[in-house]
Amino acid sequence: MVRAFDRSILAALAALALVAVLSGCVPGSVIDKLPGDLGLPAGTPERPATPYVYPAVHDMPPPHEVPTMTEEQQVTLEKELTAVRDRQETLEKAAETPAPPVEKKKPATAKKDQAAGTQDGAKTKP
Repeated sequence: MVRAFDRSILAALAALALVAVLSGCVPGSVIDKLPGDLGLPAGTPERPATPYVYPAVHDMPPPHEVPTMTEEQQVTLEKELTAVRDRQETLEKAAETPAPPVEKKKPATAKKDQAAGTQDGAKTKP
């Protein structure tokens, strides 16, 4: 009988511990009711008076005011777009063509002493 009593006390203590742990998961409404020193930090904005309204997920948008294009309008638009694309490609090809090469000047020939590795014409002693 003593063992059954011990098990029931342990079960009750475990249930209380579980309740205490899970009470930490309560949303912010409890935090708002705490005194200023224990609640939200200073400078936090107030909660809005009215809760946010979620968007209507299943509502369909209103019909378009502008009617859809006819087949003739689509064909003319496609022709205009291809013409613009062709013009752009020709401009890109013109920009990619390299400029004519510029002749490079040949460097001046070095003096005899400078070619040997001395500076300012100073001669080294053998």
